[in-house]
Amino acid sequence: MDGHGQPTAIPRSRRSSGPQGTRLFSAEELRQLAREAAPVVLGGASAASPVLEGASGDFLGRRISLRPGRQTVGRRGDNDVVLEDLSVSASHAWIMNQRNEYVVMNTLSTNGTFVNGKRVHEATLRHGDRVRFGQVEFTFLTRERDAGGRAWRWIGLGVAALVVLGLAAWWLA
Repeated sequence: MDGHGQPTAIPRSRRSSGPQGTRLFSAEELRQLAREAAPVVLGGASAASPVLEGASGDFLGRRISLRPGRQTVGRRGDNDVVLEDLSVSASHAWIMNQRNEYVVMNTLSTNGTFVNGKRVHEATLRHGDRVRFGQVEFTFLTRERDAGGRAWRWIGLGVAALVVLGLAAWWLA
């Protein structure tokens, strides 16, 4: 209180907790907290725990882990997956786990939901599918990229080296 019995104005960012422990935040503080608390994949992608990996813009490389049940996707802060992009509707789509398959369903968004470049109302997702909400694109992963590709690449290099050595031995003989 100031000297006249009026409450002193405290800037929002410096407000302390209220009598019940309630803390007040500005909209920007909430957005920052949401960005910091965004789902992060600590382990790798798997069929039981798939991820959406950002493939465009500000989301490039960002991973969002998907959990069983239904998750909402949209621009509004109360969605499970919040995509702060103007091309994404406030309530854009759902991602659901149905009988161990992940399904994306458009919820009347303005700019549409796309799987592998095709506009969809509902689609079952497969490993490697490109999923786009408005202009924000992700890759659906049920295993790590090149999990087996790296091994085949090394095998291919080994075979190529053996062929070159064989040809060199034949040439020099």
